[in-house]
Amino acid sequence: MKLATFHDGAATRLGLVEGEEIVDLATGDDRFPDDWIPLLAAGPEGLEAARRAAGSARRLPLSSVRLGPPITRPRKFLGLGLCFRSHIEEIRAKGGPIPDHQLWFNKQVTSLNGPYEPIHMPGVSRELDYEGEVAIVIGKRARHVRSRDAAAIIAGYMVCNDVSVRDWQRRSPTGTLGKSFDTHGPTGPWLTTADEVPDPADLRIRTWVDGELRQDGNTSDLIYSFGDMIEELTTVFTLEPGDILTTGTPSGVGQGFSPPRYLTEGQVVRVEVEGLGQLENEVVPEPR
Repeated sequence: MKLATFHDGAATRLGLVEGEEIVDLATGDDRFPDDWIPLLAAGPEGLEAARRAAGSARRLPLSSVRLGPPITRPRKFLGLGLCFRSHIEEIRAKGGPIPDHQLWFNKQVTSLNGPYEPIHMPGVSRELDYEGEVAIVIGKRARHVRSRDAAAIIAGYMVCNDVSVRDWQRRSPTGTLGKSFDTHGPTGPWLTTADEVPDPADLRIRTWVDGELRQDGNTSDLIYSFGDMIEELTTVFTLEPGDILTTGTPSGVGQGFSPPRYLTEGQVVRVEVEGLGQLENEVVPEPR
């Protein structure tokens, strides 16, 4: 299933995307919440409730609604740096340090943004960059998960643009400030449940800026598997339903060019992941 959060002009609602239509689940069962996390936490029963509600719910043209981030209130929004071999070589060529372990950082949850909403150009920086990525959404509360068992706690996958403000990223070893500006976490366009992603280790990721292909990679190039990532994190803390893990980007980011090719106001960034859909976000001035 493709789980979406949408705005119909009056309220935020949950829907299932089927072809060019969205199924408004609350019209099939008025007990539905406005957030997917309780349904993910309920496990198979939660998703089965969505299927039942869809049978009698109204259908709207997908083009008639505004999609928001599928998970609107995650407890955690985490990112992994330097996980694609191609990106590691790109950074190494620029003289950047390469860690010998997983390098995780926080993206503050207030950076979440919809799949087609504008990205703000910060008033304090011109080093705005894009990173097309696959995001994992956690479906079960879990601690001390072994890599081989990690698939059991994954609810599904989304597209993410891990927008980065490079000079602010360099201000701290954690990178958190440069990763967490408001609007700098577009996700979506929906959450594709894990059963509909046959091989998450073989997904093509592409990023375009104003129609120019900048990134073209595949998750087969990751040095850590999605299971390795979950094992690393759950060694330290509990992952919870709705937590978002964005998993690294291939080569072709703006800072990898000589000279760097950072984003400018008016440009449009499109990120597409095979089988998961696409994001398209315009860069606009940060509101004052």
